[in-house]
Amino acid sequence: MRKCPYCDFNSHEAKSGIPEDAYVDALIADLEAALPQVWGRSVTSVFFGGGTPSLLSGAAVDRLLAAFRARLTLLPDAEITLEANPGTAEADKFAAFRDAGVNRLSLGIQSFDDAKLAALGRIHSGADARRAIELALRHFARVNLDLMYALPQQTLAQAQGDIETAIAYGPQHLSAYHLTLEPNTAFHHAPPPLPDDDLAADMQEMAEATLAAAAYENYETSAFAKAGGRCRHNLNYWNFGDYLGLGAGAHGKISFPDRIVRESRYRNPKDYLAAADRVQERHEVAAADLPFEFMMNALRLTAGFAPRLIEERTGLSLAAMHEPLLAAQRAGLLEMTPQRIAPTPAGRRFLNRLLRLFLPD
Repeated sequence: MRKCPYCDFNSHEAKSGIPEDAYVDALIADLEAALPQVWGRSVTSVFFGGGTPSLLSGAAVDRLLAAFRARLTLLPDAEITLEANPGTAEADKFAAFRDAGVNRLSLGIQSFDDAKLAALGRIHSGADARRAIELALRHFARVNLDLMYALPQQTLAQAQGDIETAIAYGPQHLSAYHLTLEPNTAFHHAPPPLPDDDLAADMQEMAEATLAAAAYENYETSAFAKAGGRCRHNLNYWNFGDYLGLGAGAHGKISFPDRIVRESRYRNPKDYLAAADRVQERHEVAAADLPFEFMMNALRLTAGFAPRLIEERTGLSLAAMHEPLLAAQRAGLLEMTPQRIAPTPAGRRFLNRLLRLFLPD
């Protein structure tokens, strides 16, 4: 296993396998230490994500889900997602993941073009991607395919070919992300030749139109779903809900009656395994930062949110955000009614410009 040159996730190259039993032990211990913060809450979703969680065996996933059920109120219809890469060795595990209780699989396809996959540093081929999709759809009713566009030297026709190939499989959910050069990645230090901004915008518009014609709703900036296929786990993020993050590099957000706390675990797996307290950093979100933090999530939703959600999730009144809301409305970036606050088409296209209005002075 090796790290892709565009990836800024907390992933590490595995040179000699992973200490699976020890890592699962640490995850369960981490959960037990966190129980006082979440006691009595219901869990609506579990997401095995970041890095390559499909390196775990089906038995390990089964053990973890059993531990969650024994210690938390995991709802019977909880959405349980596992991210996987399309490599052959991992695809062969899909039946074991399903039997362990996973009911939604997310495949990191990125592209079906072998040359583009090589440019991205992916270890799978287009043929591997197709085989993995077919196998995933055989074992799971709910499948997401992650795609990327604006890839090195990609043409509009090539980007459209990827979207149309994915649609042909009929998955419930598709994610289409613009390749971005994140700091501390190989691509950031040595950028490859990428499509210019105009071509990248054409690719985004093509993806939206092509997916809409195939009955996929663009319900979030980069997310498209058939009826009933929205990702519940990610909707919780975008509605500024709470989540408990377990594992190396995991982040969590927990709300209490008088404060909102964010925490992060040790990033390096060796440090995470060795630590007595696996939470490396914990801080209370300042009231001045809450408008931006809330909007950074909620304004990714195409349909926006009900105004009452601001007070429910932050404790702030709508009046506390009056000035930036009006400024966004005047700029044509935001629509406001008593029932709904939502980004306009311009606000969705220039989301960073919209969000800057909510930054603290």
